[in-house]
Amino acid sequence: VVDADGKKIPFRALYGEQKAIVVFVRNFLCYTCKEYVEDLAKVPKSFLEDANVRLIVIGQSSYHHIKPFCSLTGYTHEMYVDPQREIYKTLGMKRGEGNNISGTSVQSPHVKSNMLLGSIRSMWRAMTGPAFDFQGDPAQQGGTLILGPGNEVHFLHLDKHRLDHAPINRVLQLAGVKTVNFTDKSQIIDI
Repeated sequence: VVDADGKKIPFRALYGEQKAIVVFVRNFLCYTCKEYVEDLAKVPKSFLEDANVRLIVIGQSSYHHIKPFCSLTGYTHEMYVDPQREIYKTLGMKRGEGNNISGTSVQSPHVKSNMLLGSIRSMWRAMTGPAFDFQGDPAQQGGTLILGPGNEVHFLHLDKHRLDHAPINRVLQLAGVKTVNFTDKSQIIDI
């Protein structure tokens, strides 16, 4: 993988010494990925430190897109890219949408935009960016893993389509990390 400064790091180094939640996103222009990463950004560093777990997002574009994507989403945890999609392929992450998602009721709890509006926003970001660039293969699907330390694989979820993200709190629980309230609604307690 490659970091935001263009430095290459072996993938195994991300989870060799410490348990890691590794989230592979479709691409940095994907509105569902943007909204999912915005929710990942809400996971406090202290929750991760208390559980001794790393939170890592991996995209499949050029490393030049990491800092702008972090700025856009408010994500401050670790982010890398796999520009040749070698790890995506090795892990068997699919290309294409699989099932016809327009006819499905499956909805990621982390995606707030409807498909039309989200797609228009993604296209606008592509067109107004420094170079018209899809920032990765638009057909590539992502996935979520909990790895390490060492060769331990605790959890593997391969996305079937763009709305098939693993619910973040479920992943946090499986990794031993405190869960997060993702709703922006104020909670009313009935007394």
